[in-house]
Amino acid sequence: MNEWHKIAASTYLCREFHQKVRYILFGKYIVNQCHSIMPDFTFNGKVYYNPVQLVMEQIGGTWKAPILWRLKDQIMRYGELRKDIPHISDKMLTTQLRELEEDGYVFRKVYAVVPPKTEYSLTEKGKDILKLIMVIRDYGLKLMEEGQLKD
Repeated sequence: MNEWHKIAASTYLCREFHQKVRYILFGKYIVNQCHSIMPDFTFNGKVYYNPVQLVMEQIGGTWKAPILWRLKDQIMRYGELRKDIPHISDKMLTTQLRELEEDGYVFRKVYAVVPPKTEYSLTEKGKDILKLIMVIRDYGLKLMEEGQLKD
């Protein structure tokens, strides 16, 4: 397997052939105008087949985007998030918040008081991913609108 080294934001260098390649959506890259399959890569001990898979695993699913969206303008406590997100169970909210914290999107601050007080806010990485969530949200609204026109 070829060795790939990042040399710029979206440019990688294949050591074996000394060719620059640029990554394109869904793991394709261009080498001298020929499309090839992107090599698998490992991130945090897991093999991924393309960068979209990595991002969707971190922010995909039913609840992560709504949690991040609610934290975009404010710090919220667990109970506030629970009340503000309909249909989510306590177990699911806890699991999703932990995963978002582990992935670096959410900061959790625990106060040593009785009863316990925990606040959640976005990290810089969390604020950055909101741009993508807004694009996905807008596309979803567009699909909803198109669906209503067809009915």
